[in-house]
Amino acid sequence: MDISRKLGILVFFGVPAIMGGGIVFDIFGSYIPVSVYEIILLLFAGGLVSK
Repeated sequence: MDISRKLGILVFFGVPAIMGGGIVFDIFGSYIPVSVYEIILLLFAGGLVSK
């Protein structure tokens, strides 16, 4: 997998990180669930990029 594809995957996961983080914060009203959501998303994106 070339570098441009890896960067594209990371950008693709950047949008759900920003939008989803706001939605999760609105639902739960705390930054702890947002952190958990972001970590899960980061692990999933890291798993795709590391292939």
